[in-house]
Amino acid sequence: MQSILRPALVLFGALTLVCGAAYPLLVTGIAQAAFPEQANGSLVRQGDRVVGSRLIGQHFSAPQYFWGRPSATGPMPNNGRGSSGSNQGPLNPALQDAVKGRIAALRAVDPDNRAPIPVDLVTASASGLDPEISLAAARWQVARVAKARGLARLAVEQTIDAHARGKVFGLFGEPRVNVLALNLALDGQVRDTR
Repeated sequence: MQSILRPALVLFGALTLVCGAAYPLLVTGIAQAAFPEQANGSLVRQGDRVVGSRLIGQHFSAPQYFWGRPSATGPMPNNGRGSSGSNQGPLNPALQDAVKGRIAALRAVDPDNRAPIPVDLVTASASGLDPEISLAAARWQVARVAKARGLARLAVEQTIDAHARGKVFGLFGEPRVNVLALNLALDGQVRDTR
């Protein structure tokens, strides 16, 4: 029995050191050296105060702000500790009811806007934490935001264009805008956080 137990314990100890200490320290060191901003959460600061992250969606509900994608995290929206999708398929009645409710809420806040609502304003992303919306979703909200802020629509549209990001590597995804960066730019509180 001792001939089996001793090598097993030595292997257990060695793998614990390698996988539980050496590897995490190595990866953390490389991340801090090569990508320090991303490794530390891509935090957006206003003075000494952290106001959010460029990588995690924020919940905005006031009419003067652009709203992001609905969050699937519960009970608190955009909860990084509860990152997950809703796991509801397109034929799930619960998803269909949620989408109908979101459409009704968007129409209620902006009853004059009869344009089709972009899908990313009524469906959650896979992580439930998406910080970006499509340019179509941002442009759909322009009239409400401009009216609530007392700004010309053109000024709000120019802010969207200034913060727009293209496809990843020019190939993947679609043009988009970070909701937090857009709202902070409109508030005039923070430099461009792209």
